[in-house]
Amino acid sequence: MSERSNIKIPKSLYEKVSELIEDTGFNSVTEFVKFVLRDIVAAGEFEGPEELDGDMEKVRDRLEKLGYLDR
Repeated sequence: MSERSNIKIPKSLYEKVSELIEDTGFNSVTEFVKFVLRDIVAAGEFEGPEELDGDMEKVRDRLEKLGYLDR
């Protein structure tokens, strides 16, 4: 088993992500966060925090295209 680290996020963000992933196939916020981070790292396209501003719609679109979210 690989080593693990804990990442702390604001509770308000945790709650928003928890609501976002309802009925998507993700079983936990942790599972979703790992998925998103792996995707960003694999793409090698992350330009910085300003890239994430207002991108919840992009995240929803991507989850929908991947079959994790029905709208």
